[in-house]
Amino acid sequence: MSGGIHTSIAELVGKTPLLELVNYEKKHGLNARILVKLEYFNPNQSVKDRIALAMVEDAEKKGFLKPGYTIVETTSGNTGIGLAAIAASKGYKFRVYIQDQVSEERFKVIQALGGKTIKLSEEPVVAKALQETNGDFVAAIKALKEQVLNKEKDIFFVDQCSNPANPAVHEATTGPEIWEDTDGKVDILVANVGTGGTVSGTGKYLKSKNPGVKVVAIQPGKNSLPSESNPKPEEITGVHPFEGIPKERVPSTMNLGIYDEKLEVETIEAYRAAREAAKTDGILVGTSSGAAIHAATVLAQWPENKGKTIVAILPDTGLRYLSTNLFNESYQG
Repeated sequence: MSGGIHTSIAELVGKTPLLELVNYEKKHGLNARILVKLEYFNPNQSVKDRIALAMVEDAEKKGFLKPGYTIVETTSGNTGIGLAAIAASKGYKFRVYIQDQVSEERFKVIQALGGKTIKLSEEPVVAKALQETNGDFVAAIKALKEQVLNKEKDIFFVDQCSNPANPAVHEATTGPEIWEDTDGKVDILVANVGTGGTVSGTGKYLKSKNPGVKVVAIQPGKNSLPSESNPKPEEITGVHPFEGIPKERVPSTMNLGIYDEKLEVETIEAYRAAREAAKTDGILVGTSSGAAIHAATVLAQWPENKGKTIVAILPDTGLRYLSTNLFNESYQG
């Protein structure tokens, strides 16, 4: 390969830029710097491109994934998109079981990349498990693995929530990129928790370079999670609780010892931060990115963080949320 010509999208994953939200900082009168890592610069516009590539190539090396196999995953969307693209580039078929409530764009993008999408509610085994467990997603996926996937041949089930290649790629790429681009001058890392791979791997690397780096992990606020009084709230796609739930429900890819602080963010707070950043600094990012910006703003307002550098990882593009209320200014929760 010569010059700047690439032969696979695999070569385009990572090395995403850091941007200081200068205008946003001025608007809020912040005395700390907010640097955002724009993961939508990955080839399929999300941080999940990193783990999609890493998990597929790790499986190939270990012999779990062979020519002619079908890659299979359960996801809230972005991992599915990344896997669909990597599968297409490497000649594999791809099938994904996807959560019903995610935006329409996610289904369409995966299908455009040649992947097969199945809503969780449309898979009989999953639908039955959800009904029997009052909507327990973890139990439903366990039933899917045991009753469907384990009985199939010539498939590789990625299982991002327990795949060690997930946090490992963030330790190998995301963390070093942040360290190098800030010349080691990073005081606080802010990251959402879905599988926990991003915060665990990135946090581990940064703390290995400077144990004083503070890691802040985000989970949804109580009003953004299903409850008896509010069974179908607007949720922050891909962001899940890790505190206040049974430990067995926390993905093994989440290192519960890595974070120093937990912040809870409500969906409407994430919406407002994403809308603001679009207008102040021209970045169009998704709901989970809005959550990271909101959390970084809260931290930047704490007196003890005056003059510090906060790095927030923004997982994906806002283009996948145009059919949702994210940029619907009339929606205020």
